[in-house]
Amino acid sequence: METNKTIDILKMAILMEKRGFAFYSKVAENTADPEIKHIFLVMADEETKHVKFLTDQFLHVEKEHKFAYVNLGDLMHEEFANLILSEELKQKISAAGFEAAAISAAIDFEKRAVEVYSAQALKTNDPNEKSLFQWLADWEKGHLKILNDIDNELKEKIWNDNQFWPF
Repeated sequence: METNKTIDILKMAILMEKRGFAFYSKVAENTADPEIKHIFLVMADEETKHVKFLTDQFLHVEKEHKFAYVNLGDLMHEEFANLILSEELKQKISAAGFEAAAISAAIDFEKRAVEVYSAQALKTNDPNEKSLFQWLADWEKGHLKILNDIDNELKEKIWNDNQFWPF
């Protein structure tokens, strides 16, 4: 393991997660609807878990020059995956409004995280590092899928509302 490179990757990952937390928290703060606020607060909480997890690994790598083994099966991330957007909630999120723009920006955050984590999982030979980054990439892919689903539903709604169908 190239310790300096690994430390740099972990620092970048922690920074990405902290930025995600700041973004989701700010969106939640600026959203009036309690259900929409809850979605963004859950996302902010997920980012906090990532920061803690990555910080623990950072400290271990810095001290031991290797990744700590973590039973990744013990780390739950069910709340975000279980969020369900009701038809009523979809109606509240205007396709051209603040929340829809935030969802679009969140998609970009999550795509970047998936790219960084997937690339590191492929590069490393350390099995603990590989499983950690692949697990993080998969976690972020779950976020990305849900956000993309929301975004696609919002687009369809606005297209239907405005009769913007070519056929």
